[in-house]
Amino acid sequence: MVEVRGLHKSFGTHEVLRGVDLTVEAGSVTVVIGPSGSGKSTLLRSINRLEKTERGHVSVDGEIIGYRRSGDRLHELSERHVLRQRAGIGFVFQSFNLFPHLTALDNVAEAPISAQRRPRAQVHTEALALLHRVGLGDKADAYPRQLSGGQQQRVAIARALALRPKLVLFDEPTSALDPELVGEVLDVMRDLATAGTTMIVVTHEIGFAREVADTIVFLDEGLVVEQGPPGRLLDSPENDRTRAFLSKVLS
Repeated sequence: MVEVRGLHKSFGTHEVLRGVDLTVEAGSVTVVIGPSGSGKSTLLRSINRLEKTERGHVSVDGEIIGYRRSGDRLHELSERHVLRQRAGIGFVFQSFNLFPHLTALDNVAEAPISAQRRPRAQVHTEALALLHRVGLGDKADAYPRQLSGGQQQRVAIARALALRPKLVLFDEPTSALDPELVGEVLDVMRDLATAGTTMIVVTHEIGFAREVADTIVFLDEGLVVEQGPPGRLLDSPENDRTRAFLSKVLS
């Protein structure tokens, strides 16, 4: 489903990604862990072209994101074409990013109607079904200010799914939540994983990673240091840097 090859990204003189390679199988859950500043969020934002990279490329379902190939050369796509590609990649942010003037139902329905030009009545029916799926069918008419942080994040997940994405990216989806609200968001993500949704998740929730991930990737200083199945990587890491990181977060 996803192939990341030789990805480099800098902000000024600071090189955040230094040649990242990553493969994600369709229907799998990949969890990316690592210290703050290691490039995790930048990697996610580069996958759906929210960040332009200097070198390397990303393919999703065989399509190079942000480029078209002509012979041996890649030509950058217009923003309009990138937006079309991005519609197939759901993104759940740390800070919900809901429209405050729209109800939960309208937040979920907005992108399919405006970006995909799908019929309003059909989209509203699907949006309501998605709200029921994340346990918020009774909050369809509520505005974000009337919802808890956990409820707002579940609306954000429903909104990402409304575009019928091939892939869903989660950027530390529980980091802005009070501890007692984390579980309700992770429960929704567990259900998505069980349903076979292809997911890449940046998180500090190591217990969730152990339970749900097919592959855990340890990123540090812009490089994939180590990756593998949860049992092996979390219990018997092979790299000293991985061991040092896990000794702090698991203690």
